[in-house]
Amino acid sequence: MALETFPVDLAPFYQSDAAQQELLNDALASGHAGYIANALGIIARARGMSGLAAQTGVKRQQLYRALSEDGNPTLETLTKVISALGFRLSVEREPGKAA
Repeated sequence: MALETFPVDLAPFYQSDAAQQELLNDALASGHAGYIANALGIIARARGMSGLAAQTGVKRQQLYRALSEDGNPTLETLTKVISALGFRLSVEREPGKAA
């Protein structure tokens, strides 16, 4: 008998700012585009996708699509979303990697 699985929305588990920041930092550290987009989607759903759409000027449906595991947000969408969520991107040298 095959195991039946179903999708789970993780947004309720990421209600605090600290949990959201940790999730996003982990996703960015992974370098996996799908994980980054999905992490942003989880945070966006936890805070309210409609409000985020209004803040960014990006349609709600477009945000759902771009901020999914299979999403591929443009750099413009990514920067708008990160800023609207109250985060900022920064760069630091990876330990052990030469310039």
